[in-house]
Amino acid sequence: MKKPRTVATKARSFEAASGDVEAIVAGVHGNPFAVLGVQQTVNGFIARCFVPHADTATAFTLEGKEVGALARRHDAGFFEGRIDIGERQPVRYRLSNAGGDWWVTDPYSFGPVLGPMDDYYIAEGSHLRLFDKLGAHLIDHEGATGFNFAVWAPNAKRVSVVGDFNDWDGRRHTMRNRADTGIWEIFIPDLAPGRAYKYEIVGAHGELVPLKADPYAARSELRPATASITAGPLAHEWGDEAHRAFWRAANLRRQPISIYEVHAGSWQRHDDGSFLSWDELADRLIPYAVETGFTHIEFMPISEHPFDPSWGYQTTGLFAPTARFGEPEGFARFVDGAHRAGLGVILDWVPAHFPVDAHGLALFDGTALYEHADPRKGFHPDWNTAIYNFGRREVISFLVNNALFWAEKYHIDGLRVDAVASMLYLDYSRKSGEWIPNEKGGRENLEAVKFLQRMNKEVYGHHPGVMTIAEESTSWPKVSQPVHEGGLGFGFKWNMGFMHDTLEYLSREPIHRKHHHNELTFGLLYAFSENFVLPLSHDEVVHGKGTLLTKMAGDDWQKFANLRAYYAFMWGYPGKKLLFMGQEFAQRNEWSEARALDWHELQFAPHQGVQRLIRDLNYLYRSRPALHARDCEPEGFEWLLADEKETSVYAWLRKAPEGSPVAVISNLTPVPRQNYRVPLPAAGTWREIINTDAVDYGGSGMGNHGAVKAEAGGRGAVSAVVTLPPLSTIMLELTTDE
Repeated sequence: MKKPRTVATKARSFEAASGDVEAIVAGVHGNPFAVLGVQQTVNGFIARCFVPHADTATAFTLEGKEVGALARRHDAGFFEGRIDIGERQPVRYRLSNAGGDWWVTDPYSFGPVLGPMDDYYIAEGSHLRLFDKLGAHLIDHEGATGFNFAVWAPNAKRVSVVGDFNDWDGRRHTMRNRADTGIWEIFIPDLAPGRAYKYEIVGAHGELVPLKADPYAARSELRPATASITAGPLAHEWGDEAHRAFWRAANLRRQPISIYEVHAGSWQRHDDGSFLSWDELADRLIPYAVETGFTHIEFMPISEHPFDPSWGYQTTGLFAPTARFGEPEGFARFVDGAHRAGLGVILDWVPAHFPVDAHGLALFDGTALYEHADPRKGFHPDWNTAIYNFGRREVISFLVNNALFWAEKYHIDGLRVDAVASMLYLDYSRKSGEWIPNEKGGRENLEAVKFLQRMNKEVYGHHPGVMTIAEESTSWPKVSQPVHEGGLGFGFKWNMGFMHDTLEYLSREPIHRKHHHNELTFGLLYAFSENFVLPLSHDEVVHGKGTLLTKMAGDDWQKFANLRAYYAFMWGYPGKKLLFMGQEFAQRNEWSEARALDWHELQFAPHQGVQRLIRDLNYLYRSRPALHARDCEPEGFEWLLADEKETSVYAWLRKAPEGSPVAVISNLTPVPRQNYRVPLPAAGTWREIINTDAVDYGGSGMGNHGAVKAEAGGRGAVSAVVTLPPLSTIMLELTTDE
């Protein structure tokens, strides 16, 4: 005869197995969502929770209806009991101990937020909205408001969200494992913005990984603290549609682009040495850049990074504007303000490497997840950093989504991609035996090539008007050619050869320059092989290199004259322009990230003169189509004098279908050249629109009284007799035709 169930047996039929209880309390349960929260049994619903320090627990619906008291199964704070509800739903608990009462909404009573289509696209590597799915997002879910956390850690045994809201206790918010993708997620109701958190990860073999910041965190703590911060949707109302519409419709290759490169932490500072906020930078930097005539500000990396002297190039938070300058909304206000003033904003972006700080991406789930396990592919000898595994689709998705994130969420106008050469070559800075050839036996990193092509395709496909610029220092072909034509797909490439050759030439004493004349002509052999930006960047004014002024040959007067002539030479040369901050007023001291620029130097006339020159060059460059509209096309350039090595004179013509042609003539010796005959393409009056020897710029005042007359000679060749001041560049613009 079947033995009847006793009342005691019925009362205990819903109880969790003691092994499950012990595992929950110890933080080693493989699937706490199968135990905690609201669970359905044949006799109705039960609720279980684990809340350390609680003595009693009573369950309520989210609407406030009491549905049952829970019994404490374990002194550590494990409770369970039947609840009176008709269908599965989230619940809240009123908890108490000797210190009083408090409320907790049960995260384990909520269903998942990510869906099967997320799983599909994540697994495929084609998800382009990961920045809206992974990380911490403030959402409304099943009747509650809170943060949903999601993180990729496929080799982890357990992942928990820990923070100041749960005593950094990894047992409290163990996440749900979406095994098909390696994503872990949990919705934590009632959690507010502004709370510090990290991920506690237990590796596959039970080892505890150092607490990790969120790779997708939208906000971070101020260093030296390293936690991520919960942040709501970006609270900014944009007013820059006119700016963005212009650039969406523009042919960037034919627009004037003059970039002011800025390190946000040292452009200016408060008197006590502290950083300016984004709003303070906006009040000072935007008007300054507009007044000086630049079209774009390019920030050295502003994503979160732990070490100031890395200048931001060793980032640990690719999705978070650094806390050094305030909250993320401050950066959004800066970008919007720049756009409303007619300035674009470009970000330095670093997918080439990442630091191995314990809280960062390195060995994220206890394994080489974002990097290669083999140091011959996964470790960068130059910077002692890790290298992204470009052969892993999840890593590519992470980086591609980051590029799209800055374009979408912060309306940035471009990404300058740092150290592209280090990505393209497997043997970069490595000796024989320290690298692994590709599948074809070569030194090219074919996986990195595919990543860069994918990134560029997605950025240009989804955000027309946003440019990508490669810092690529080798002769890798087609860096700035479209992917469908076999290129890497960048919009522009830094012309490192121009920078190197011109600085090398101008460091020589003028008497020796005739022996190195081709250093300034050689660049025109490849000037149109790519869409070039001419960079005089921060790299040229650090690590004992001095400044642009101190690199110039000669005494102090000649150094200033050389620098002025150089700037006009560059602004007249084909290619977009980039100048690092401080060089627009010829700072004497080498740049340091630890202090502000030497603005006091502007009390001296020579520095004022260089600043005026940059302003006027930018104005001419922007207002004369001949100087910018064919920057990237050979039709926009024509040599007038290329072989005057005995006098170190160079002359060429810039031209475009619209507007008048402009002749650029440089005399790079301190010897004035009177009555110097320069061939010109048309007879008529050629107005002198710039003369770097003008008194206003700090020069001697020699020139052509405002214009020269070009006339046809005996054989029909047109030329003009020109005065070339010492160490100068002049520009002549055709004003009338004959």
